[in-house]
Amino acid sequence: MSDCNSCSDNSCAARNQGAQENDEQFARRQTLESRLCSIDKRILVMSGKGGVGKSTTAVNLAIALSQQGHRVGLLDIDLHGPSLPKMLGLEDVRPNGSEEGIHPLEFAGLKLMSIGFLLEKTSDAMIIRGPMKNGAIQQLLADVVWGDLDYLIVDCPPGTGDEPLSAVQMLGKSETAAAVIVTTPQDVALVDVEKSISFCQQLKLPVIGMIENMSGFICPHCDKRSDIFKSGGGSRLAEQYSIPFLARIPLDPRIVVAGDSGKPHILSHPESECSQALENAAEQAHQWWQKQ
Repeated sequence: MSDCNSCSDNSCAARNQGAQENDEQFARRQTLESRLCSIDKRILVMSGKGGVGKSTTAVNLAIALSQQGHRVGLLDIDLHGPSLPKMLGLEDVRPNGSEEGIHPLEFAGLKLMSIGFLLEKTSDAMIIRGPMKNGAIQQLLADVVWGDLDYLIVDCPPGTGDEPLSAVQMLGKSETAAAVIVTTPQDVALVDVEKSISFCQQLKLPVIGMIENMSGFICPHCDKRSDIFKSGGGSRLAEQYSIPFLARIPLDPRIVVAGDSGKPHILSHPESECSQALENAAEQAHQWWQKQ
């Protein structure tokens, strides 16, 4: 980890103690900034609606970026419902620590951290609110030895509350942080997802693009397509707000099996339409950064 006191960037706010900061708060902020200095780009995977497949998207998007040759970390900041341990088959694994901090777990080339890895049992409830959430997210960022990363993918809980707000405030300026928004096609989801776009606009967080998940089901027996959740709502919302549309991910029962078994779909079924769409979304996200 780099040392703020030896940094040559005189414009960095972490060099000087704030008027309202005590010594402990200043030291914590410097630790956080030192970790983040080693992370080039931060992508928040967000949705105003729960149950749209956001965590599945975050996991597979991270693996796709890693397979494309990037150094990638994956951080789960859903404090009340962390799904990363189950989705990667790491429910019984706990991270090691040293004087440097907490060492992230590793899976398929990714560096991983979730509050779920720090609980004694996966069934334990995380009973926490308000300022304590901010502190927990700061710990997941500042106390973890992330090392040098090209991308940190942050799986946010649904909504526009404490967790995504804390993540945006900690992850830095618009040059280093941006969002990918996940939705399903139906209107009842789009109403809530639209609030995520408003959230990003108000916080000046750039949006890389939108992914429409659960977009049609193709029967494996007759090849007939059924739009169970309608179709095209995500692309229309993206067009309305001039946001790039990254991918349309169809319903595939194998994604459910992959998530429950700890074998991400993009690894277990790389040839599938879903995997190809996610790989394309990852490449588009990388190209978006290249143009900034």
